[in-house]
Amino acid sequence: MSTGSAPGNVVLVHGGFVDGSGWRAVYDLLRQDGYHVAVVQNPTLSLEGDAAATRMIIDAQDGPVVLVGHSYGGAVITQAGTGQNVAALVYLAAFAPDKDESVNTLLAGFPADASQPPILPPKDGFLFLDRDKFPASFAGDLPADLAAFMADSQVPWGVDALGGTITDPAWRAKPSWYLVTTEDKMIPPPAQRTMSARAGSIVTEVAASHSVYVSQPTAVAALIKHAASAVAARQ
Repeated sequence: MSTGSAPGNVVLVHGGFVDGSGWRAVYDLLRQDGYHVAVVQNPTLSLEGDAAATRMIIDAQDGPVVLVGHSYGGAVITQAGTGQNVAALVYLAAFAPDKDESVNTLLAGFPADASQPPILPPKDGFLFLDRDKFPASFAGDLPADLAAFMADSQVPWGVDALGGTITDPAWRAKPSWYLVTTEDKMIPPPAQRTMSARAGSIVTEVAASHSVYVSQPTAVAALIKHAASAVAARQ
């Protein structure tokens, strides 16, 4: 673990359609190296509600935090990560909106010839992914039985979460790292590269699906530890 004033705390924020249990392998790897890890169970009902849930967990830590977001969780950490206790941001195949942007704004800007996420029309204010298309789009490098389980255990994603706009993007003031997933069928790799470049993130690329935090936890944990070490070295 990082020593002295380095961030020994990691806060993990999941994205849409899933919950925090998918972080288990990343959690275990970080804990083995001595980090204190907290997982936000953000409700994914609204961006501001998810940011508030995340700030609650950040504020409960006893020192500097590396704040990590996957997918929609990237929008959450962008909104929630402006506090003094946040030392670094880590984006994993994630949205990184700018001021006044939302997930919807970024979705609308995806390349027309890229794979589009198979989001079904909203029902009663919530979104799901097409169950039959879920494995290929969200979890292409996971075992078939696990991908099927994730498809059948989807968390309803509130339309207000996608429409929530960023007021003060944390990446404009905080150092950031970004893991681009080159086999992603949910957020096209070119869009990931554009967002990470705009944020000035240090970028690593890995051949993985959108579910990289499940399929390649070692690569994810390594990037988080690298961010923590880099922040420590600057202090």
